[in-house]
Amino acid sequence: MRVLLSIKPEYAEKILMGQKHYEFRKVIPRAEGVKTVVIYATKPVGKVVGEFEIDSVLTEKPARLWSQTSNFSGISRRFFNEYFRGRAKGHAIKVKKATRYETPFELSMILSSGIAPQSFCYL
Repeated sequence: MRVLLSIKPEYAEKILMGQKHYEFRKVIPRAEGVKTVVIYATKPVGKVVGEFEIDSVLTEKPARLWSQTSNFSGISRRFFNEYFRGRAKGHAIKVKKATRYETPFELSMILSSGIAPQSFCYL
């Protein structure tokens, strides 16, 4: 099973270049068998640009999550702290293998609504 994640262009690029090994989320898919994340780079790119295989998902208190992932987080500690402020736990999806699509495509090619999900959607 695959999920579509909306990711800011700078972080999508870091994932595809192998510089960001974790994608942080407040909410993660709960369905069994999710193995692949399809990356929608949000505006100004506004295209589906690639995908990555999921290695594992870490769920921890934010402070512990940062200590486990900071070396390959691809984000600043300040951004991390702001993102998880007030949360008892956070999630980090570990990237196993990322693939950039040769030709990015419109979201409407995989979602009839053409509307990007706030967090994620199953494909």
